[in-house]
Amino acid sequence: MKISVFDLIGENCITFDDGQKIYGLIYPELSGGNAVDLDFKDVKIFATPFLNLAFGRLLKDIKPDDLNRLLKITNMLPTGLAALRRVIENSKEYYSNPNVRKAVDEILLEQSEAA
Repeated sequence: MKISVFDLIGENCITFDDGQKIYGLIYPELSGGNAVDLDFKDVKIFATPFLNLAFGRLLKDIKPDDLNRLLKITNMLPTGLAALRRVIENSKEYYSNPNVRKAVDEILLEQSEAA
């Protein structure tokens, strides 16, 4: 499956909703063992809410090696790739280490209650 992110989202990949659109398309394919090629040609701006929703939570159910094998990212700007690498590394740690997951969840809960 090949997806043009620009055609689906536009040049700004920043919101949770946009990340959900990508996740909703790619998760069933990847979890079924099917390869996905996401083409980011003409996408100019990336934000972590988008990246966390689209990619970070894939690691909840998909092993990092499988994700590396099945998901191909093309034409992403270096700034987007750097942010994506951070999101993936953080997600690996979050889903593989219960202590990290607990600490992050507690902080997020405190922040949501304070808002």
